[in-house]
Amino acid sequence: MKVLIFGGSGKMGAAVAWDLVKEDDVDVVGLVGRHEDTLQRAKNWVNSPKVKTHILDVADIGPARQLMQGYDVGVIALPDRRTSYKIIQTAIEAGLDIVDMLEEYHRRPDPYETEGLEVPDGMSINEYGEWLHEQAVEKGVTFLDGIGFAPGISNITVGEGIRKLDRAVSAIARVGGIPSKAAASRHPLRYMITWAFDHVLREYMVKLNVIKDGKIVEVDATIERESFRFNQFGVDEMLECAVTPGMPSFLFTRPDLHEFAEKTVRWPGHWQGVETLKESGMLDLEPVDIEGVSIAPRDFLLKVIVPRLQPIEGDTDVCVMWNTVDGTKDGQKVRINYYLWDEADTENGISSMARVTGFSAAIGALFIGRGLISEKGIVPPEDCIGGELYDMFINELEKRSINILEVIETID
Repeated sequence: MKVLIFGGSGKMGAAVAWDLVKEDDVDVVGLVGRHEDTLQRAKNWVNSPKVKTHILDVADIGPARQLMQGYDVGVIALPDRRTSYKIIQTAIEAGLDIVDMLEEYHRRPDPYETEGLEVPDGMSINEYGEWLHEQAVEKGVTFLDGIGFAPGISNITVGEGIRKLDRAVSAIARVGGIPSKAAASRHPLRYMITWAFDHVLREYMVKLNVIKDGKIVEVDATIERESFRFNQFGVDEMLECAVTPGMPSFLFTRPDLHEFAEKTVRWPGHWQGVETLKESGMLDLEPVDIEGVSIAPRDFLLKVIVPRLQPIEGDTDVCVMWNTVDGTKDGQKVRINYYLWDEADTENGISSMARVTGFSAAIGALFIGRGLISEKGIVPPEDCIGGELYDMFINELEKRSINILEVIETID
């Protein structure tokens, strides 16, 4: 099996490669990026003769298509929608099966803050998403859409909970990457960058859809803040979460739910700080004039705050998940809980976010390459990883010391 990773010089892409080279049936792992020095650094870190590097600008469609024809599966580990969609469309045209870890359901692209997403002339954004799906079906391409942490592990576990019930009524996914408690105390907003922070702020500002009272409704991000106590895996911490656009495929794959939302988990105090920034206009994109200089408040904030959110020596991160699926089983009201608490691998220098995101994407690519996922078109993980394949996925996570705890309880 030959696997090609776009964004292979980044932390997520390098984690995918680090995981894949350990598999006996993986012969080549290609790392794609624009800069030779960063690609070489990633290759040296992975430290395997299976790794090849390819210097390429994803906007160069012809060379990208030609490169893809030498590989069996592609993994997209790119941080924005413009580049992600370019590679997806090119992969479909080239007939390359592919997985993507971006929190976007490409069959129904988000219309807000499009990050340079280019839609073909004459198409609406939804028509473009449907066209990509139809083209993938026609070309016989499997596109596993949204396989990482959230979307990814969150989709797969919530999907499993729904299947276990006679009728599922509500599904709430609470997921997030946070600094360790010690690291949180050293950074503004009790936050530390483990993913592209401009993309994080986008998630805080866009409108998104959720399911309320059985209907899809549009709401503002960061509403419905919720405090909860996480006390599994020997951990006992108070955390907070708020609505964000992390698992949009569920609006279309599980429309019978009465309630559905995804919420991002943070340390207490983070959401209050974000709300202050929003209220003060610091997250706006409309430029303002400052003594003859025009700048968007969010761009100014990013310049100031990003250096203060970078990890410093000794900082580590945590990924946390608490998903609940409520419904009925054999006439009894039941709640199925899914818990995860994962910490950074300090021995190998891999953040928890890179572990749960990159390793999940690697497993998805392996499943496709081994013929375990064969559905064609845009396929979300909750639809193609179930039954025996769900058990295999959980087992693969456990091999990587990523543990999911399922707890079923009756509800009075």
